Amino acid sequence: MTGAILAQLLSQTAEGGADLIVLRAIAEEAGELGASRALTRLGLDDPAAAKDMAELRELLTAWREAKKSMWQAVFGWTLKMVPVILMAGFALKFGLHEFAK
Repeated sequence: MTGAILAQLLSQTAEGGADLIVLRAIAEEAGELGASRALTRLGLDDPAAAKDMAELRELLTAWREAKKSMWQAVFGWTLKMVPVILMAGFALKFGLHEFAK
């Protein structure tokens, strides 16, 4: 889109005033033109862009799931190590390491 329709609509409003239908058409054309420019600037104006965005969303979802699993594993190992460290500390304090020999 080059904005020709938007320019024509704006000239109509300048000539004879603006009614609600023309104003809505201006807003719609301006929105479409702006969206088209934004997609072009982002490099998402080709037919493969929808597939690329779907793949990026899948990748982002997988990354979030992996990150969540990693934090769950770290938390789980931390909870398991606390009693082990406490028991080792008690064993050293009460001299139970001598008993093991």
